[in-house]
Amino acid sequence: MDEPARLTIGDLARATGTKVVTIRYYEKAGLLPRPPRSARNYRIYAPEHLHRLRFVRRCRALGFTLDQVRELLSLSSRTDRECAEVDGLAKAHQAAVEAKIADLERLAAELRRISNLCQGGRMADCRIIEALSS
Repeated sequence: MDEPARLTIGDLARATGTKVVTIRYYEKAGLLPRPPRSARNYRIYAPEHLHRLRFVRRCRALGFTLDQVRELLSLSSRTDRECAEVDGLAKAHQAAVEAKIADLERLAAELRRISNLCQGGRMADCRIIEALSS
């Protein structure tokens, strides 16, 4: 399917599932280049904006920070270089995600443990409150 040569901000938002305010934010943050304006001062986006926004959205969906996305965008524009830097950034992010998962698994286990202490009854005898207080 051919992409239109000119897109409004609404078209871009619909095509990527992104809110208009987020597109404007990404422009201000330097993740999307500012588009040219029409005679009526409307933003006019090109297919390159669409591709770049899809890249940004995918990175964000994978949990990359805005600074990491900015770095990935910068690295992706250097097509003649080795991709070791990108690989390193992805592996570091993967390690951080796995560490968060491990923390969440420990948290879930502790919540299961204290929830299992509940025997019903009165608040004065609540084992969960007691466990949280210790």
